[in-house]
Amino acid sequence: MRASILGLVAFLTLPLAPTAAPATPCTTATPECTEWVAIKGGPARSMIYRTYSLDTRNDQIKRALIMVHGTNRNADHYFDSARAAAFLAGAITDTIVISPRIASNNGSCKDTLAPNEVSWSCGGDSWKSGGNAISNPELSSFDFVDDILRKLANKKIFPNLQAIVVAGHSAGGQFANRYSMANKVHGTLGVPITYVVANPSSYAWPDATRPTPVDDALPENAVKAWESEAVHTKFTFGAADAAKCANYNRWPAGFENRAAVNGYTKNMTDEQLKKQLAERPVTYLLGQVDTLPLGGFDSSCPAMAQGATRRARGEAFAAFVNSQLGAKHQIQIVPECGHNDRCMYTTDAVFPFIFPK
Repeated sequence: MRASILGLVAFLTLPLAPTAAPATPCTTATPECTEWVAIKGGPARSMIYRTYSLDTRNDQIKRALIMVHGTNRNADHYFDSARAAAFLAGAITDTIVISPRIASNNGSCKDTLAPNEVSWSCGGDSWKSGGNAISNPELSSFDFVDDILRKLANKKIFPNLQAIVVAGHSAGGQFANRYSMANKVHGTLGVPITYVVANPSSYAWPDATRPTPVDDALPENAVKAWESEAVHTKFTFGAADAAKCANYNRWPAGFENRAAVNGYTKNMTDEQLKKQLAERPVTYLLGQVDTLPLGGFDSSCPAMAQGATRRARGEAFAAFVNSQLGAKHQIQIVPECGHNDRCMYTTDAVFPFIFPK
């Protein structure tokens, strides 16, 4: 008995095994906070900014926020905005924040590329809608984000990950809109994915109708919408005037000609995309005062066919997918914000969407 007691005492007095210290987030848009993601197994790769490594086990991470930059390809700025949001929401320690860099050294874009770094399209809508790379035509910008999501879903690295959010603003909002309906990894990773689409200039409209210019879609009313934080819902939909805008329904503004120009979705039917659009959880963030043609506003006829302002386009699109496709998408008017990603994503009303519990 005495030996047993002495053995128990000896066991209880043994020093405790050391525990791993909590990881510290990387919080500056500098090379120290970047790493490479091989696309489809490499060697082609693209860079990301991130608060924590995607290759080092991290038990504290519960959620991931992927923030896609705008047309200027300024991933460093968007990383700062998303990181600031995580800090303000008290989520910086248990959220991995990622901002992909969709770089280009094509046309007027002069990004300096590292060896094997993919050069995406510069102008047009290609990278914003899952288009193929200039340097690697077999790769789509959607493939890039697919591979980021697959790395996040690795339970050996992030065993406690419970939610992934794919978000974007402006051109990044266009990316998030089209990625939400088209990506091939949703529902396959064992981690739920939600999408947050903020202030895009256009959407991939799922049929040939468009908002008719009456009620809340009347241009004068759309411009004055800034006077209220309430969501505008008085929209009707009808045939667009193809005589005035022959390409109004061509991809990426609509589904027409999609299979011919978009390799990522070429084997998907329109009905499959509509079904996925309706079923997948999406929130639209619209700035209360994003009602002026500022910040690279798209005034082309395909975009104008969707509404006179960015806010009106988003309100009409949400009304259409909910009423006509049976979706249950959410919409949040962000008070006092215009076309500004920092304002949009660092507002208290937005935190529940980008940092789900």
